[in-house]
Amino acid sequence: MSSLYLPKGYQPLLDELRTEEAIGKIKQHFQNNLAFELNLKRVTAPLFVLSGTGINDDLNGIEKPVSFQIRDLGQASAEIVHSLAKWKRMKLGHLKAVPGEGIYTDMNAIRPDEESLDNIHSIYVDQWDWEKVVQRKERSLDYLKETVCRIYYAIRRTERYICQDYPTLSPFLPENITFLHAEDLEKEYPGLSSPERENVVAQQYGAVFIIGIGGALPGSGQPHDGRAPDYDDWSTATTAGHQGLNGDIVVYNPILKRSFELSSMGIRVDQTALLHQLELRNETKRLELNWHKALMADEMPLSIGGGIGQSRLCMLYLQKAHIGEIQASLWPEEIARRCREHHIPLL
Repeated sequence: MSSLYLPKGYQPLLDELRTEEAIGKIKQHFQNNLAFELNLKRVTAPLFVLSGTGINDDLNGIEKPVSFQIRDLGQASAEIVHSLAKWKRMKLGHLKAVPGEGIYTDMNAIRPDEESLDNIHSIYVDQWDWEKVVQRKERSLDYLKETVCRIYYAIRRTERYICQDYPTLSPFLPENITFLHAEDLEKEYPGLSSPERENVVAQQYGAVFIIGIGGALPGSGQPHDGRAPDYDDWSTATTAGHQGLNGDIVVYNPILKRSFELSSMGIRVDQTALLHQLELRNETKRLELNWHKALMADEMPLSIGGGIGQSRLCMLYLQKAHIGEIQASLWPEEIARRCREHHIPLL
């Protein structure tokens, strides 16, 4: 059963037509600001890639992609992308981008293995995927934090813009984002699960970036959350004494009264980190895949990148109770019925 949350007395602040209008404004304004802050150029991305190449992101390693055969390619198997984490880096190499240059694109995915469809989880995923070339010296926690601050500035600027256009909306995000490490959160709240820790700090600070997601935490031996071993660098030790050059942007959602993840991002693996993380996960067989061979052969640049949820960002700004008020997807009849009864109009 899904963990559907039904806010008491909820009424949408914008009707369906004005919601659709506002979604268009948000997407255009935010991507322009993101491109300016990070020096990104828009590129066209694939909806599907060939299976067995290592290009598709396998997320936590257990989600099965939607796949199909292509008749004119000799029944070759293709699969809908889960995200473009690896494709973007390959694209940067193809474009011969130099340090400081980057790309962004619209990513659309289908994730049928989503375990719990609720207010914020859907089988349809849409996000801005971005990637930027970095120098070796920029593979650091300081550079990661600087990039997070630039993204958060674009997030807040767009919030002010949309609230000015629609006076029924009020801005609520804090001026600054707070940086916390997953290891420190585990030490401070040893009796709480990772989602519960996120709820506590999101409510306390309003906006946080949780550093170091994917590697085993010293207390529990479990990661704060799952990450594949071959895109984010979650194992490299930093001068701060922790491991991890990646993380999540998490804010407090006042409608849902809980933490709300907007972005997963990080400095990407180099050859050393890739080998180490594949060994930790007993996945060294991936080195036989084309993408991994190219990385080990220095055919792709060092980079930083991530994804920013489009529907989630719109849902936050427009103070909606359910992601289905932003995107057209499929929902169990029980969820649709309960939403109708509580004045939550699903598209």
